[in-house]
Amino acid sequence: MNIKAVVLAALVAVLLFAGCGKKDQAGLSGKSSEPVKMTYSVFFPPTHVQAQLAKEWADEIKARSGGRVDITVFSGGALTKADQCYQGVVDNISDIGMSAFAYTRGRFPLLEGLDLPLGYPDGLSATRIVNAAVAKYDPAETKDVKVLYVHAHGPGILASKRPVGRLEDMKGLKVRATGFCSKIVENLGGSPVSMPQGETYEALQKGVVDATFCPVETLKGWKQGEVINCMTDSKCIGYTTAFFVAMNLQKWEALPVDLRKIIEAVSAEWVVKHGEAWNAADRDGLQFIVDLKRSILPLSPQEQALWVEKVSPLLQEYADKASQNGLPGEAFLNDLKAAVAEDRAKAQKK
Repeated sequence: MNIKAVVLAALVAVLLFAGCGKKDQAGLSGKSSEPVKMTYSVFFPPTHVQAQLAKEWADEIKARSGGRVDITVFSGGALTKADQCYQGVVDNISDIGMSAFAYTRGRFPLLEGLDLPLGYPDGLSATRIVNAAVAKYDPAETKDVKVLYVHAHGPGILASKRPVGRLEDMKGLKVRATGFCSKIVENLGGSPVSMPQGETYEALQKGVVDATFCPVETLKGWKQGEVINCMTDSKCIGYTTAFFVAMNLQKWEALPVDLRKIIEAVSAEWVVKHGEAWNAADRDGLQFIVDLKRSILPLSPQEQALWVEKVSPLLQEYADKASQNGLPGEAFLNDLKAAVAEDRAKAQKK
């Protein structure tokens, strides 16, 4: 072999080695010139603050990753409907999804406890409490996705066309209530009527129902404050709805470690943002009915005790059923009760 051939062979070897080195370094750091593109299905309409927060979350991840993660948000159920969202994430119809655990009842037997009428004081507290519970128990029922975080609306209250200040006023009252909330109405002596939120305004207006159980923000967001006359401060049995933000498990596991850390860091910050947004929406809803001069009826301490007593069997029923299925229902419920009691005590001191 002549000297030129030897030099050429050495040069090729050096270039190949350098190329492999760069590839290995890229693999170790997880960096690539091509961004990771993902889709995000959100059932809230684009004008809803929770959908807007989803978009801001995606934008923040893109910014912190230097454009290496590019998430496109499809709000208003455009990609998957509310009750299809979770399975859509599992099946990779969307890479990420936001919806309510309650929309696929029976699929989350332990996490159903999050929505019980425990007396959540506000949306921020509810959001913090449900996040802590999901993180602590890390239930098997969500192992087919990566749960990034959870948020929850403020306490559900009773809004009605006629005053309800005592338990006996609930007797025979036709109350719009869906899912588990129907059981709450029944235990209080009312008659639950199931219907989508979008039909409630007309149903109240025409007398199809006499009342609705809902978070206060709904009275403005869905304009239902216009067709009710009273709001009963029934936060003593305030329930919530827990909303998940979850990623396809295979998509998550394929991400480089540094990108996972960015997504987890942003998600942890957004927990508080969602909770504060629910609180702000409730304040706006309350101001809306005050401006409309609707009555706000408190429950006396004696009445609060009666209402709590009436819904208590639902809590034990949940715990017993979960335990029968080999789930830590009693412990899960006790943790929730303790956290709610602590936050209610803090709220009363303010």
